[in-house]
Amino acid sequence: MKVLFIGGTGIISTACTKHALEQGIELFHLNRGRSDSSIPGVKSLTADINDIETTKKVLAGHQWDAVVQWIAFHPNDIERDLQLFQGCAKQYFFISSASVYQKTEYPFLTTEETPQVNPFWDYSQNKIACEERLRRAQAEEGFPFVIIRPSYTYGDTLVPFAVNAWPESWTFVDRLRSGKQCIIPGNGFSLWTMTHNTDFAVGLNGLLGREAAIGEAFHITSDECLCWNDYAHLIAKAAGVEKPNFVHIATDFIIECDPGEKGHHFGDKSASRAFDNSKIKRLVPEFQPKVRFAEGIKRTIDAFDANPARKVINAEMNIKWDRILAAYQKGLEAARAEFHH
Repeated sequence: MKVLFIGGTGIISTACTKHALEQGIELFHLNRGRSDSSIPGVKSLTADINDIETTKKVLAGHQWDAVVQWIAFHPNDIERDLQLFQGCAKQYFFISSASVYQKTEYPFLTTEETPQVNPFWDYSQNKIACEERLRRAQAEEGFPFVIIRPSYTYGDTLVPFAVNAWPESWTFVDRLRSGKQCIIPGNGFSLWTMTHNTDFAVGLNGLLGREAAIGEAFHITSDECLCWNDYAHLIAKAAGVEKPNFVHIATDFIIECDPGEKGHHFGDKSASRAFDNSKIKRLVPEFQPKVRFAEGIKRTIDAFDANPARKVINAEMNIKWDRILAAYQKGLEAARAEFHH
């Protein structure tokens, strides 16, 4: 099987790349060639995909059993890809996001039929628009799309949490180990699903070449569902922190202090969410998520500890968190003065 990954060096796609090579897939990566992130066994194609004419020349003569688009975020990206891959790809995988699902008025357990509505986050709104454009392309031109909706997926290079520094996620662990206060949003009891990238890879790669997947959408997540308090304490345990200094702050308060986080919270992580993976398991029976968070986060922390160069700290986010915590403390003191005098 001959497969093209557009991108292929991110947290999720790296795991899928390694798994594909283990499966014996003939795998190509198309990227701009700006970073030395090539993986042995992968055949590299170099082009800026937004330069359509150059990319057409680079791709000329290739026929793909599957193309996986990891880095499309706007309907314009889909328009470009329709020009590039119509007629030369048996499957086109669009990596969407589980944040497209409506969070209110629908059951806690999400299926692929849960409406795609997110009024809080433009990232999700653009992913929804991409999905809609692909459906139209299939109806009008027979374009063979497959939609994939990952939820929060992590691996050796990302420490996942609700209040985080992107992409310098080690900042959270550094605060834990330094004894600094770390924020848990709300009361910490809303439920969430974290997926290890090696589990995700089994699901995605199992759909490659499966004709029954065409025209369908799939989320691919863990079956384990924990609350944010659990995740916070498991991260602390993996980091060797016996007495973490966690502070619960209402999500409304966090967003009032940092409006840019509204999408991440109201549009994604503040609502309890679990996923019914029956659909992906019907087509890919070997997809049986194995990595529980306690094990996965220990791998992540160990990987960072083994490679100190990865331990980049986001100083700006540290300052922002300290300001939020200080504002919250002032509010608490004002409340105590008002009600306990």
